[in-house]
Parts: sequence; structure tokens; C-alpha cells
Amino acid sequence: MSVVEQYARAHVITDSPDAPDAIPVILRYDPSADSLDVHIDLPGPHEWTLSRDLLEEGLRAPAGKDDVRIWPCGRVQAVMEFHTPEGVEVVQFESQTLLRFLRRTYLEGAAAR
Repeated sequence: MSVVEQYARAHVITDSPDAPDAIPVILRYDPSADSLDVHIDLPGPHEWTLSRDLLEEGLRAPAGKDDVRIWPCGRVQAVMEFHTPEGVEVVQFESQTLLRFLRRTYLEGAAAR
């Protein structure tokens, strides 16, 4: 079983003029650790773990669990909202990037069986 890792860029949604336009993100799936979860690594110490089902559902309609919310934004983008005790971080992805990543995780899961 191989780890699926995909580099992506996300846009921070904020009203701060000092916020970066885009941030690097790592999407990761490790079927040997947990075949149901994916990881999203944002810059800094922020790594989020969520179920593949939640990610897939959030690309079609608003979905959320615990500290993560996901919803489609128009036809080509998706928004993720991450809640921490320090506040909320909202980032926007190209939906196609997330769909490509999900497809790769399902292919790897099928190959592992």
C-alpha cells in the first residue's frame, strides 16, 4: 500500500490585506494508517484529519463534522472552514484538485485489496 500525496494551492479567504493570495497545501492519504481518513496539511502546525466520505460529500453539498466544514462554491471551487480555539481559517480549493486526489485514494485503496 502506497501513501498518496498531492501538492495543491489554496486561497485564504480573509478580509486582511496582508493575507497571502495562495498557500501551499499537502493532501495526504495513508491507507496503512487509516483507510477511511485523509489529511490536509496547511502551512504552519495545522494538519487536519477528516474522512474521505466527508470530503466527497462536501464537494456536492454543504457538509461538516467536528471542527471542519466543506461546501461547494460555484461550479469549480470548494471551500473548507477549519475551527480552532484561536479562530477560524477558511480556504478555497479548485474542486477538480480535490476530486483528483479523492480518485487517487480510491484507486490506491482498491489496489491494496
